[in-house]
Amino acid sequence: MGNFMIKSDSGKEGQAISRKFSGLEDQETIVHISANSSRSTMSAAWIPVLCLGACMLLLLPEPAGSEGAVPIAITCFTRGLDIRKEKADVLCPGDCPLEEFSVFGNIVYASVSSICGAAVHRGVIGSSGGPVRVYSLPGRENYSSVDANGVQSQTLSRWSASFTVTSKRLKKTPIKKTGNKDCKADIAFLIDGSFNIGQRRFNLQKNFVGKVALMLGIGTEGPHVGLVQASEHPKIEFYLKNFTSAKDVLFAIKEVGFRGGNSNTGKALKHTAQKFFTADTGVRKGIPKVVVVFIDGWPSDDIEEAGIVAREFGVNVFIVSVAKPIPEELGMVQDVAFVDKAVCRNNGFFSYHMPNWFGTTKYVKPLVQKLCSHEQMMCSKTCYNSVNIAFLIDGSSSVGDNNFQLMLEFVSNIAKTFEISDIGAKIAAVQFTYDQHTEFSFTDYNTKENVLAVIRNIRYMSGGTATGDAISFTVRNVFGPIRDSPNKNFLVIVTDGQSYDDVRGPAAAAHDAGITIFSVGVAWAPLDDLKDMASKPKESHAFFTREFTGLEPIVSDVIRGICRDFLESQQ
Repeated sequence: MGNFMIKSDSGKEGQAISRKFSGLEDQETIVHISANSSRSTMSAAWIPVLCLGACMLLLLPEPAGSEGAVPIAITCFTRGLDIRKEKADVLCPGDCPLEEFSVFGNIVYASVSSICGAAVHRGVIGSSGGPVRVYSLPGRENYSSVDANGVQSQTLSRWSASFTVTSKRLKKTPIKKTGNKDCKADIAFLIDGSFNIGQRRFNLQKNFVGKVALMLGIGTEGPHVGLVQASEHPKIEFYLKNFTSAKDVLFAIKEVGFRGGNSNTGKALKHTAQKFFTADTGVRKGIPKVVVVFIDGWPSDDIEEAGIVAREFGVNVFIVSVAKPIPEELGMVQDVAFVDKAVCRNNGFFSYHMPNWFGTTKYVKPLVQKLCSHEQMMCSKTCYNSVNIAFLIDGSSSVGDNNFQLMLEFVSNIAKTFEISDIGAKIAAVQFTYDQHTEFSFTDYNTKENVLAVIRNIRYMSGGTATGDAISFTVRNVFGPIRDSPNKNFLVIVTDGQSYDDVRGPAAAAHDAGITIFSVGVAWAPLDDLKDMASKPKESHAFFTREFTGLEPIVSDVIRGICRDFLESQQ
């Protein structure tokens, strides 16, 4: 005999009614009746959502006029045949095991397939889950096998019903700008959840993290935070995208339970660097990525390798150590210098020590000040988000309208590779003939979309070729106003002919000003001029193609060159 439970949204029917129901051994059946469903329609809308020993049935409201309805939460393994509606909005959980999905088909899936598996397979959602719209379709012959987005679908010769999945479009509402806009960072708090810290100190640790989160000024325009717990196996408690208010973050931290096990901090740090900071989970372009690692005592595994992996992913690792090992315990520590080897940079900025978990309020503000020091987040600085690139574009009459468009396409293809933002990469463009015209400066546009749009709309000037004067103009008027920028400066010159003036002097002045020059010549551009303008080594900073169509293959060479020079400058 099992329990038969009926639940409703409101009124007297909102009371749970338990009845003995014959034929159900050790099972509990839960039926949810929506408040706006009439008794007469109850039998027509049963939707099984989970049948794994216990069976949960939901009575969903009719789809008519339900565009704004809240998606119904399902499991990783809820199948299409469990949704007996022509259209339904569901919510897939995160971190479903991709290798365990059972999926048959491609785009159109047999109804025996996992809904969430099909949604990941089609690219509607990522590994972090999300809302999905499900449409029922007739059965079909021959469901194909396709490997996509980490999910391998299987073939099936015939099935009686099918479905497809699309993104669930939520109603757009104006987003209120909140948070401390002077403290832009995407932060993962990696807390110690091992037996080493114990339940009592674990709660004190959560209190401290909550105080830090509150002082940070979390908001849509400010820092975003998530939480990972290190224990025997790491667990991501919540992602950056889940909460954008301090109130919600504090509640989520409070609800985190103690896991126990060994303090495998290295394993957790590596997992965080690889899985936490993705576009699907809410990471923002041009914003520093930070992991604040709390260690009570010492880690149970190797943390140095994890620190290296984090740096490769552009993540700034902070170590907050509490209660350092006493002399008698040092023999149990795998590596006494684990803090220095795991942090982003071993310069004292990225390590922080507290003697114990009591009276920690005074340590909150200094830690917050560190986390908000954007200019010192060295590990977030990559060639894609920490460069200023100005393009010097030849608009002389020998180029012609069609070829000029190919030059603009070349410029766009380089620019779109970089993470353009108010605190990231900056792009500027100058067109030159005998005269020079600043098409846009470094401070005019701070989104990639705007930069690419203005590049497309640059109008061809036509005239002579005075490249030397153009270099001097660009150094003075484009790079001059941003001389205090922390970004590394690059100038990409694209020209199709010989300059009527000297290029060596202006190029040397640009080099002396810390500007790295890439020269790209087309058609009649003399190789000597290209080499005179280019930075050293000349062979890797000067390029030539006989045809304007040959500019396209040079795009990747210039991008690689910029990244190579940036990395060398950081050594």
